Amino acid sequence: MILKKGIKDLVSEANQVVQTIPIDEAIAKVDDADTLFVDVRDVRELEREGMIPGAFHAPRGMLEFWIDPNSPYYKEVFGSGKTFYFYCASAWRSALATKTAQDMGLQNVAHIEGGFSNWKQVGGPVSERSKVVPK
Repeated sequence: MILKKGIKDLVSEANQVVQTIPIDEAIAKVDDADTLFVDVRDVRELEREGMIPGAFHAPRGMLEFWIDPNSPYYKEVFGSGKTFYFYCASAWRSALATKTAQDMGLQNVAHIEGGFSNWKQVGGPVSERSKVVPK
């Protein structure tokens, strides 16, 4: 099968139009009340690897539904006016998620350089998966 665009093409296109936050700048925002880290990884990854302390888990497959205030699945956190830093394991899904959020009109969105793998490699803080159910 020949695809019109492969995943590398889609990620590359997303990275051309979204903001990527350098890992050191992202780590400096961990305790910033105006910044919300959004983890788009699968729940099994969170259980296995942990997550950024205070991050909000928004599974990639639900993101559009949780962002849209007209959706029955809308999560109020996306109307908070905060700056959103999306991340996944390697910054591929987060690039696509950030582009989607930006395309939908969400303001102040970016994703983390190198993803959670890079975060852990440079010694960023890690906590266990939060069991809090988002509103």
